[in-house]
Order: sequence, then C-alpha cells, then structure tokens
Amino acid sequence: MMPNIDPDSFNQRGVPYLPGLLGIRVTRIAGQSLAAELAVQQSHLAPNGYLHAGTVVTLADTACGYACIANLPEGAANFTTIELKSNFIGTAREGVIECEAKAVHAGRNTQVWDAEVRHRDSGKLIATFRCTQMILWPKQA
Repeated sequence: MMPNIDPDSFNQRGVPYLPGLLGIRVTRIAGQSLAAELAVQQSHLAPNGYLHAGTVVTLADTACGYACIANLPEGAANFTTIELKSNFIGTAREGVIECEAKAVHAGRNTQVWDAEVRHRDSGKLIATFRCTQMILWPKQA
C-alpha cells in the first residue's frame, strides 16, 4: 500500500470532485480492500423516487478507484478505468449505503476490483460491481 494513504486523505482529495459533491466518505483502508459510504439524500434519487443507478455506480467506482490508488505498484503514475459492470439487486430511499471494494487481481499492468453496495441498516444487497483498471506508467523519454 502507498504511504500516507488514509481515509482522511481520500476524503479531502474528493471534496472538489464528484465524490465530494455526492458526499462519499472513505471509512476504512486495509490492504487490498477499501470501504466507503454515502448518506442517501433526495438528490441521490431518480425522479421515480428510488436510488439513482448513477449514484450507486459512483460510490462503487470511487471505492474501487481509491483502492487502486492505494495499491498502485511502485513507480506507477496513476490508473484509468477501462471497463466496469454493475448488477442492481435492490434499492434504497433513505439511510446510509455502504460499499466494500476488494482486489481480485492487483497486477503490474491491470487491476480488477469487485465491490458490493449494501444498505447499512438492513444489510440488503443493492448492487454488485466489477471494474478493470489499467495502470499508467511514466512516459519513457
């Protein structure tokens, strides 16, 4: 894991970007896993009154992306998402949704992360998520 990476550093990093705008908070980083949460607000819902799929995907993608950053190979410059998939199982209208991202493959050139999004109080599964990250290396002169 990269040094000086902790939940507070990710939370501060995200403030001026989409994770901060949505209110996503990283709560735990442990090796090749990361947990994040989001308190559901009306702005996170679709016009039909249910949790917007984009809110769920953003929470899962943020958790996986931050976990990837925390686990970049030594010397890597960054990463970019090259593929993602989500299956929606349930929904929420209120409360807190939580996400846990776990590494499936943490290689030198690609990483694959799985995440589950659940409703905190009920434990109900809301979505499963998988993404593939391409590791970016500094350009050679």
